[in-house]
Amino acid sequence: MRAMILAAGLGSRMRPLTNNKPKPLLEVGGKPLIVWHIEALKKAGFREIIINVAYLGQQIIDYLGDGSDYGVKIIFSDEQKEGALETAGGIIKALPLLSETFLVVNGDIWTDYHYLYDFKLKENKLVHLILVNNPEHNLEGDFFLGESNKKYTFSGIGYYSKGFFEGLSSSKSSLAPLLFNAVEEKTLETEYYDGKWYDIGTPSRLKILDKQLE
Repeated sequence: MRAMILAAGLGSRMRPLTNNKPKPLLEVGGKPLIVWHIEALKKAGFREIIINVAYLGQQIIDYLGDGSDYGVKIIFSDEQKEGALETAGGIIKALPLLSETFLVVNGDIWTDYHYLYDFKLKENKLVHLILVNNPEHNLEGDFFLGESNKKYTFSGIGYYSKGFFEGLSSSKSSLAPLLFNAVEEKTLETEYYDGKWYDIGTPSRLKILDKQLE
């Protein structure tokens, strides 16, 4: 099974920190955000990791190399010519590099969630999303947890079947409409995680997490 880290975003909300550095290389707790993900994925058993890059993407390629320094194989899906393709577009472009079922992790989160290398989707399900408690910046939540009447926040962690993206173009496109459509078609399931999870969307959130990790 392969995993994909989404690392192509502009990091606009993180400016000025991202004026000259891509957000995945911003450090927290003494190491870049993306390295936290790579180390956690390796610990879970993943040895082949796909990373998409766009904004200042060459810095990420140069920093991580082929992944051998981290004990994994890194394969880059380069969007620098197209510009960031957004979440769905980026995943679709990388599909030929991914396994039939694969894990996707947003590069701008920090979590102690234990990734599952041998995860299997249930019959008739194409997507399995990890939900977390609603942070202050998203109190309304995103998706219902099972049959509950309360919405929780999508963590940016999900397991997907290649079939979920079948026939779709790799043009710039958002993932959210596809996920909400999957809810209607009952091909999406959710799971609650109550461990540590942070959305690193602003410099202040990065600073708070950095202090906690130190």
